[in-house]
Amino acid sequence: MRKRQTMYLSCAIAPLVVGAGALAPAASAQNELEEVVRPGQSIQKAIDAARPGATIVLTRGTYRGSVTITKELSLRGAGEQTVIVPGTDEEAQSACAKAGDGICVTGTDEHPVTGARIQSLTVKGFKRNGVSATRTDRLDVQRVTARDNGQWGIAQDRSTRASFRHNTASGNGDAGLYTANVFEADAESKTLDTRGTVISGNRLTGNRIGMTTRRLRNLTVERNVVTGNCAGVFVVLPRTVGDLTIRRNAVYENNEYCPASARLPHLQGVGIALVGTEKVLVTQNAVHDNVGDSPYSGGIVVFGSMDGVANERNVIRDNLVLGNRPADLATRDDKEKGNKFINNVCQSSEPAGSC
Repeated sequence: MRKRQTMYLSCAIAPLVVGAGALAPAASAQNELEEVVRPGQSIQKAIDAARPGATIVLTRGTYRGSVTITKELSLRGAGEQTVIVPGTDEEAQSACAKAGDGICVTGTDEHPVTGARIQSLTVKGFKRNGVSATRTDRLDVQRVTARDNGQWGIAQDRSTRASFRHNTASGNGDAGLYTANVFEADAESKTLDTRGTVISGNRLTGNRIGMTTRRLRNLTVERNVVTGNCAGVFVVLPRTVGDLTIRRNAVYENNEYCPASARLPHLQGVGIALVGTEKVLVTQNAVHDNVGDSPYSGGIVVFGSMDGVANERNVIRDNLVLGNRPADLATRDDKEKGNKFINNVCQSSEPAGSC
């Protein structure tokens, strides 16, 4: 039986890992406006002077100081060797720098930033977030490494139709990748329709939480590798009926220990946790060897929210869920209604009978 399970597991994970690989940058169109910036020169000055639709090309090297984008524009590096780090105190005059963020994409309710792109660079060591986006439409973040930032590696709120693909987030203080309706969420905030945001092919490791999505609908999380965190994936309070799909991800060995925070208990051994969710589909994921003693610990866990919101009508089907403790599948929500576990490969469940 164990040999058969291992074979299933290997087959399930292999395409997921391949899907998380980086893609080579596409060649720029001949008529694209480009401005080349080198270490020691100001990225912000180049952005401020650029026309909408231009591309700012960063050569290899280290750039100091936060960057703010408020228009359609591409910021493209030369891969991991293009590195953006905090600047000096004298340089920290922008709102982005004062907030402790690395790259900020900032629009307004009336005029969201549309079509901005951030590609092929590293942002690390910022007090709060590596990349922080608010009020955007069609934001494209690809092949970005967000490392060792104080809160979130890559974060977005109040935004639609975004694409986060083939990024790496590691060593961040909270979530490696965080998407939400609003950053300053409260119990009364409404679920946001993202109109088709996609989170795909990312590698999230060594963070407190690999990925959190909060109060969002019409969103797909697929083919990500989430490992070596205290918790893998949190899906929190999407309460408006609509598509939210978690599929074909590899979520394994998220067994680091993180102490309790102001809002959460200690975290360890958490695979995928649904918290106060409705009509979320969790399917074709490989979730294995997540082991811990947190209230959220286990493979795929349906957990009641601290606001008393029940999980309702979620579907967990066709997943490979093995070697997780205390259980592969668990329902820890006294108010839950109509959640379904269908055709999953697993060995243990709470309560018994879901495998």
